[in-house]
Amino acid sequence: MTEHAQLPYTERTFDFIAGELLLIDKPKGWTSFDVVNRIRYRLRKITGIKKIKVGHSGTLDPMATGLLLIATGKFTKKLTELTGLPKVYTGTICFGESTPSYDAETEADHQYPTEHITEDLLQSLVQEQFFGEIDQKPPIFSAIKVGGKRAYKSARAGQVVEIPMRRVQVSQFDLTRFELPLVDFEVACSKGTYIRSLAHDLGQAADSGAHLCALRRTKIGDFDIATAYNCDAFAAWLDGVIAKDYSL
Repeated sequence: MTEHAQLPYTERTFDFIAGELLLIDKPKGWTSFDVVNRIRYRLRKITGIKKIKVGHSGTLDPMATGLLLIATGKFTKKLTELTGLPKVYTGTICFGESTPSYDAETEADHQYPTEHITEDLLQSLVQEQFFGEIDQKPPIFSAIKVGGKRAYKSARAGQVVEIPMRRVQVSQFDLTRFELPLVDFEVACSKGTYIRSLAHDLGQAADSGAHLCALRRTKIGDFDIATAYNCDAFAAWLDGVIAKDYSL
């Protein structure tokens, strides 16, 4: 699957019904399901099958960009295997402000001093508290179900949401640019890790506050964003396939 996915789509022969694994670069502002629906809509026209199966292996927040693994047809059965793969992210943390969602999707709720924060301080905190197996509390603005209801729906309704801690694995956490209030990073982590929580918790550990202001997923297991299809370009190509009545 990996080797096949690296080929440009114009050089591939697709069998969407038997099953394909597509590496897609999700644009900012789109939900993961938006991307799935965009591809499913076109595949219905290509294949003539209204209920053709299309799914993804791991949600990205609307603010985030980067790698989505999209499966079609019989390959959707393999999605559970792909969901558990480790992931790599790059992004930017903004210090001095916290938000209820731990990212830029909600307005800042508190301001904090940053004058005392140094690169050495953050590097030390990362190594001491945010590397290896750590306990993490997911954001209340998340899709986790609490009492049978999505946490973000309860949070938006102003309800108190108690989400239990979870244990995750952080195998890499590098701070790659330090220009306060902005700090760039690269993180390699296990399934279920919330990068928003890492940003928020690092801000608290530094006796300040922080939130995630940019995020990009670059790897899922051995799958790399470098070989992913641009979402808009791939959708436009599928439209061309439809227009030419191309037989797959």
